Amino acid sequence: MHSKATLAVAGSLIVAAAVYLIVSSTGSTAHYFLTVEELQAMGYEAVGRSATVSGVVLGDTIVCEPSVPQVTFAVVQVPGDPEEVERAGGLAAVIEAAVNDAEASRLQVVYRDVRPDLLQHKAQAVLRGYLGQDGRFYADEVLLKCPTRYEEDLPEQSRED
Repeated sequence: MHSKATLAVAGSLIVAAAVYLIVSSTGSTAHYFLTVEELQAMGYEAVGRSATVSGVVLGDTIVCEPSVPQVTFAVVQVPGDPEEVERAGGLAAVIEAAVNDAEASRLQVVYRDVRPDLLQHKAQAVLRGYLGQDGRFYADEVLLKCPTRYEEDLPEQSRED
């Protein structure tokens, strides 16, 4: 009888420790994306802090300096709320409106590496890095999704009757 109680207490402690480790590690590694406007609204508080920002690349702002290597470009604000995107007509409509809106919030990005293959106009970007005191975002990592690359291209099939 005594061994069952000891086993139950030991099992409870192991489960509690496992739950604690899961909760504590998830909180410290969880990342969420800020929009360009959310990052800019943080003001001076955002300077120097690690952040993950999402936006859409403006193709005419891409400047490559292969000798450094370094790439600079701008991303434009797109809504972060999926419901807002849906109400606006879907992702393609939101991206099109964002890149054509001269008043949309923009963020200058500096990426000190070679130009990523998918860096082009209207590419969705997720940037990990920090906001510099000069107002530019210094990206350590640039993740891109090119809209045309992921469109389904269904081949025409012929069918014999």
